[in-house]
Amino acid sequence: MLLDTITPQTGTTVGVAMPISVVFTNPVAAKARATVEKHMKVSASQSVVGAWRWMGDRRADWRPKTYWPSGTTVKIDADMKGVSNGNGRYGVHGYTHTFKIGDDVRADVSVTGHTMKVTRNGEAVRTLSINAGSAEYPTWNGTMAVIDKQEKVHMTSCSVGITCDKGNPDYYDLTLPWDVHLTQSGTYVHYSTGDPTPGSGSARGSHGCVHLSMSDAKWFYGQVKQGDPVTITGSPRAKAPADNGYADFNLGWDEWLAGSASGEHPTTTL
Repeated sequence: MLLDTITPQTGTTVGVAMPISVVFTNPVAAKARATVEKHMKVSASQSVVGAWRWMGDRRADWRPKTYWPSGTTVKIDADMKGVSNGNGRYGVHGYTHTFKIGDDVRADVSVTGHTMKVTRNGEAVRTLSINAGSAEYPTWNGTMAVIDKQEKVHMTSCSVGITCDKGNPDYYDLTLPWDVHLTQSGTYVHYSTGDPTPGSGSARGSHGCVHLSMSDAKWFYGQVKQGDPVTITGSPRAKAPADNGYADFNLGWDEWLAGSASGEHPTTTL
């Protein structure tokens, strides 16, 4: 049994909503999960209470009950050597990642208000004009931690299951700048050439993304990092599923614990 990935990467600085996400190369049986969890020890420089939760049989996330405190150093020791996955496979070595929680940067998006309010360490920084999804393609509600960001992303309507028909008015094939990635299903905060001046004066809706003007998109791109929470309210759509990227905080704590094999524990002290 090997680990495919552990996120965050060692040496990175991430936001207050970032979970530890461990992806296994092979399924972990329900009967083995409590033991596997106990062999993935989370330590922190400031003690927080948290828990593992299984997102299917190959992914386990650890998140604190509430957001991480800024400035916390976190270490994950996944000592998998000799640990069974309950399906006839055993771990062969251990993994260690150490990362830091950076400034508490948050973005709160009001779909109906056409605004995004950005705060840093509790202080208001800027309020930006936005457009979110249309009635036909509404944006996910809820809190999504930033997955990653790229200066340019090639986006097509075919890749997200909207349409592959070039004659359809919803067809698009674009490379767009300043892209902050929120869900694996294709939600971004970014600039769109089809909606260059978003805000309450523009009736345009997106296909589910949050649109900013070019200058605002570039500014926002420079402010955020992996794990910063972007919270969207006012959309007719449900909250994003917890495993659609890193939307872990869309589950209440009782819901979170219902998917844990070993329950909540405080971190050990670094």
